[in-house]
Amino acid sequence: MTQGKVHSIVTSSSQSTDWSLPAAGQILNLHSTPTLQRQSERESEVRSYPRRLPLAINSALGCRVKDEQGQVYLDCLAGAGALPLGHNHPEVNTAIIEALEGLSPFQTLDITSPAKDAFMGELLATLPEAFSCEAKIQFCGPSGADAVEAAIKLAKTVTGRSSVISFQGGYHGMTHGALSLTGNLGAKNPINGLMADVHFMPYPYPFRSQFGDRNSDNARQALHYLRSQLVDPEGGIKRPAAIIVEPIQGEGGVIPAPAEWLQGLRKLCDELEILLIMDEIQTGFGRSGRLFAFEHADIQPDVVLMSKALGGGLPLSVIAFNKKFDAWSPGGHAGTFRGNQLAMVSGAKTMQVIKRDKLYKHASELGGQLRDELLTLQQKHARIGQVRSKGLMLGLELVCGEGSLDSLGNPLADSLYARRVQHEALRRGLICELGGRHGAVVRLLPPLILNREEADFIIRILDEALTVAAQHSDNENSVVNG
Repeated sequence: MTQGKVHSIVTSSSQSTDWSLPAAGQILNLHSTPTLQRQSERESEVRSYPRRLPLAINSALGCRVKDEQGQVYLDCLAGAGALPLGHNHPEVNTAIIEALEGLSPFQTLDITSPAKDAFMGELLATLPEAFSCEAKIQFCGPSGADAVEAAIKLAKTVTGRSSVISFQGGYHGMTHGALSLTGNLGAKNPINGLMADVHFMPYPYPFRSQFGDRNSDNARQALHYLRSQLVDPEGGIKRPAAIIVEPIQGEGGVIPAPAEWLQGLRKLCDELEILLIMDEIQTGFGRSGRLFAFEHADIQPDVVLMSKALGGGLPLSVIAFNKKFDAWSPGGHAGTFRGNQLAMVSGAKTMQVIKRDKLYKHASELGGQLRDELLTLQQKHARIGQVRSKGLMLGLELVCGEGSLDSLGNPLADSLYARRVQHEALRRGLICELGGRHGAVVRLLPPLILNREEADFIIRILDEALTVAAQHSDNENSVVNG
């Protein structure tokens, strides 16, 4: 079964003992190294991950990475979800090596090749049949943001309309158009003149209800509000070309959309002839416990955005859409690196392994166990405001506790505590990310090959990190109040 295959990735190494995770009570050395110092001196201030994860990664295998000091960490960031099979999966590596030895071209623009033909066949076989039987595939540039840009252009071309609906908390990328569709204001505030006619609507998030009542039917209210904006002749928003949505908000704090809300979006889009764009860039290919997260709602989008896991760790993005919307003229959207042959080889093999080993089921089962164990931790740690998950996409929202509320009457986010938890976890060998409102959600995006031993390590380290970080906070409060 899957866990046996997961175990073999590490133990098959001739240096398997070197990949042991830190023992209980072991604290790793996070002191700066010459490599890290040079990065700080040479690289732009725009770098982000190294500020909270000061690592120089030397090698990687499965779910584990090793820094240049030889210290081993469990990687629950995994390229922001771009490594569904973890690092250096032997079958993916073999497929790439065989392509190189066969003198495969690196790039072919949109000229076809056996590798591209095989990749498209594998992708269509991976998408739900009801969608893929009517689908066309469009290759974009190498990043997920390129897929977002292509989809918005396509929707505007098809409908002749200009406005787009996005959602509070949504993340769709950092290029000019994609950033316009992203909720986070930190990256948007310095930029004037972003894409016009973008309107943000409430995304169901009962823990921080936009409607002032955390006990209400948040999904129903959000859908009713959106409908009223679009059908009210005084609503102020022209009928949009598209609605773009993440079935699970990732950067927004691991917030799964309720199935009934997604179903309501589908119905509304059908009524008003709006294209429904499903952003599966982080959720796609088994992450949520299904091959695609929209399958949980039993709906068919008009356009699906894919990247990250799509290339098996190598850069690639595509959009797939119903062929009736193929309104492009030849050359209407292009990009030099849309013909990344090695990414197609890697991606095709990755899809094969995910389906063959049923890693989406493994994600659902092990993710469910992790969720239950995190809920148990919540009973122990009062500052865990909420545990949210879908498959192996998990988040802990951390709050100040003791009835502390923000100006909207919602639990006060504790971003400082979250940063401390992330730091203490790293010192013990666990790499995790932050997200959500004020960066107060500790996020886990491990590879889909995570095994039970590694899951136990996650729970143990988070328990320790939450405890130590809380002690730091309590000590500081004692000094201030003293």
